[in-house]
Amino acid sequence: MLELYHGATSVCSSKVRIGLGEKGLDWKSHPINLAKGEQNTPDYLLLNPKGVVPTVVDGDLVVVESSVILEYFDSLGTGPRLMPEDPRDCARARVWLARCIDVHAAINTMTFSTVGRSRILASVTPEGSDASIQRMPNPAARTKRRDLLKNGLESLYVADAFFALRTLFDEMQKALERGPWLLGEDYSLADTALISYVDRLDRLGFSGLWDSRTPQVGRWLTASRARPSYQEGVSDYAGDADTDSMRAVGAMIWPDLQQKWERFLSL
Repeated sequence: MLELYHGATSVCSSKVRIGLGEKGLDWKSHPINLAKGEQNTPDYLLLNPKGVVPTVVDGDLVVVESSVILEYFDSLGTGPRLMPEDPRDCARARVWLARCIDVHAAINTMTFSTVGRSRILASVTPEGSDASIQRMPNPAARTKRRDLLKNGLESLYVADAFFALRTLFDEMQKALERGPWLLGEDYSLADTALISYVDRLDRLGFSGLWDSRTPQVGRWLTASRARPSYQEGVSDYAGDADTDSMRAVGAMIWPDLQQKWERFLSL
């Protein structure tokens, strides 16, 4: 049986749980408490040296990187294939999967420069925060996290995130004007790969990033949330109370974020 090491509200963990739901695969859950730093324990680092989630174990096979995991899931089971058979559509799907690298970095930035930062500063001592960051195995990730916590929306990483998100929303808008899903009429692995990232921004209270400029993104988000796999992969793990709390903090941050976003779009 597939074994999934995952974090409850991790966007990449949500992404692969949605894939499991779409494929109807059986799996064994190994929850990793990210707040407690369980992703940096020696046993877990043997499976995933980067100290990130998710990780899938299938017998003697260990699979990391969420988009690779999705493709692996798609090769299993008897459910409908999510990767198109047509070579051209397959290439288009893989371009969307490749975009997830930049998109994930952007979502990480938007989370920890805003609501995540507010929560950490309010509940963790500077010494505790620094100790937690120091346990992160990737030195570049440590540098980024420190900068986001120190500078918030003034961090230089925010401009990189804005660029990735503007590109994402523009490309999604163009694709979704041609059909209900990213590749047209049929739901595909491209949609599975991206829902958790857009969902996170909405849960932070930042749907204003796309509402007026690229409204097809919001329509697609609503349609994606209506699928049973969203309940299994996201809703069952992200409580309403926590989402309400995030949006309440996000609402206080949004005016400053909106101003910076609009200034970026005007450049």
